[in-house]
Amino acid sequence: MRILLSNDDGYFAPGLAALYAALAPLAEITVVAPERDKSGASNSLTLDRPLSMRKAPNGFFFLNGTPTDCVHMAVTGMLDFVPDMVVSGINHGSNMGDDTIYSGTVAAATEGFLLGIPSIAVSMVARDSKNFDTAGWVAAELVKRHQQHPISGPSLLNVNVPDVPRDQLQGFEVTRLGKRHKAEPSVKALNPRGETVYWIGAAGGAADAGPGTDFYAAEHNRVSVTPLQIDLTNYPQMKSLAEWMTT
Repeated sequence: MRILLSNDDGYFAPGLAALYAALAPLAEITVVAPERDKSGASNSLTLDRPLSMRKAPNGFFFLNGTPTDCVHMAVTGMLDFVPDMVVSGINHGSNMGDDTIYSGTVAAATEGFLLGIPSIAVSMVARDSKNFDTAGWVAAELVKRHQQHPISGPSLLNVNVPDVPRDQLQGFEVTRLGKRHKAEPSVKALNPRGETVYWIGAAGGAADAGPGTDFYAAEHNRVSVTPLQIDLTNYPQMKSLAEWMTT
């Protein structure tokens, strides 16, 4: 089995090193990750300049682009084979609910999915993450399960792991995405030149976080596994919109 690893925290991130260590015994691993932190890059592709790929002393490749660039370039230009799986992470901080729209971690896995490759995004449910070995074990368990019993059809899994020692995990749970409250207001400030600048405000707290959601599972020390899809069509609205268009 051949696995492509990427992330959005950069090729130097401890979460990526932990993911590599956990999966290396299971498969042939290639790492292509951004040269710097690209959190919040979502599914953006770099189309206004050429990209450069270099190799770090540890063998990881890094690209001066986004997480999506990394997976896209690896699969369509760098590798002479199609990976059997793309795994993205381990992210510093959760990617639950609305976070998945902005997340570069999820975006790297999404690009693999769009290229027809089973993909997994793995995140830690703590900004100051410590138990990367727990998330690495979770990723390895999912990869082994896929090796033994491949998921039918294209798959994109969003996985959030509580930041606790492995023996404190309360199992796995298949969940749906919850929803956050409205984001906190942007923060206005002055730069050293006296010019007004703005910082994006913090994400809002969980609003829809009841049983069955990713928020609820993580809060109860269960690994949240959410299957994602990319079709954004609002099918229930199609009929009413067609009627609206003819009035």
